[in-house]
Amino acid sequence: MEKTIKAEARAADTGSTPAPSAAAKPKAAKASKPASGARLGIEKTYKLYIGGKFPRTESGRYFTVEDAKGDVVANMCRGSRKDFREAVVAARGALNGWSAASAYLRSQILYRIAEMLEGRAEQYVLELQQMGATKRAAAKEVTEAIDCLVYYAGWADKYQQIFSSVNPVASSHFNFSILEPVGVVSLLASKEKALLGFVADLAPIIAGGNTVVALASEANPLPAISFAEALHSSDVPAGAVNILSGYRSELTEHFASHMDVNAIVVSGGDVKERKVIQELAANNIKRVIVRKKLGVYDPYQILDLQETKTTWHPIGG
Repeated sequence: MEKTIKAEARAADTGSTPAPSAAAKPKAAKASKPASGARLGIEKTYKLYIGGKFPRTESGRYFTVEDAKGDVVANMCRGSRKDFREAVVAARGALNGWSAASAYLRSQILYRIAEMLEGRAEQYVLELQQMGATKRAAAKEVTEAIDCLVYYAGWADKYQQIFSSVNPVASSHFNFSILEPVGVVSLLASKEKALLGFVADLAPIIAGGNTVVALASEANPLPAISFAEALHSSDVPAGAVNILSGYRSELTEHFASHMDVNAIVVSGGDVKERKVIQELAANNIKRVIVRKKLGVYDPYQILDLQETKTTWHPIGG
């Protein structure tokens, strides 16, 4: 003990650290065993987006989404007729508030959606890559989807000025033609350009004050379904946009025949499907808009889903 104290004193004088005594040496720690296997990832189950909430499908059915390599990326709800009916109820309930909102407010909300999409751009690029797109093509599609939203944000408070009119009449009256939204719109999205195609069809519908129930692409639903998460945090009123996933062959009839839907937008599909939609839509004189070119946008797509209202006002006392 005396030798140990002297050795520590000499070390303090020289600045060196003495070797610990046998009694002071710590025991070597035992090496931890390696993990038995790699961690299993969590397969996300994407829910529906109805009335500003994320409910599970009432049917309890799901289908898997695979990436280009055949690996399961996520589970998707297989929406049912009842899910669609509930979405239509939500869209109808939101229509008065959304259509009555000022054009400036709708413009700001569309711009906010673009901001949210840009903030999560990397996520959507990755999702498009999982669906088989190259990184360059995916990045381009996300950028174009953001630009599309900004484009319609700009038109939301201008299309009335372009398409409305003051009409010449022979009597002593003013005669005005103005636009009003057609109402609740159902949308069948195309499998091509899963994000851009969906956004390009959705944006003019809501820019014009309509509410919408959209069915994401059956083959590539991931970008459209996760787009609901961006919508949810971008000031879009609950029920103004509702997004379902599921089998197009099961839901097309309901999208076209529901009596409380005022118009249907069909993107993609074949001639046989369009004929069936036209026949079913005739039951309540539902307007049918077919989008043959994907990812194309212009103000006339807003006009497609507007009704023209003409009013007369007498001149003088």
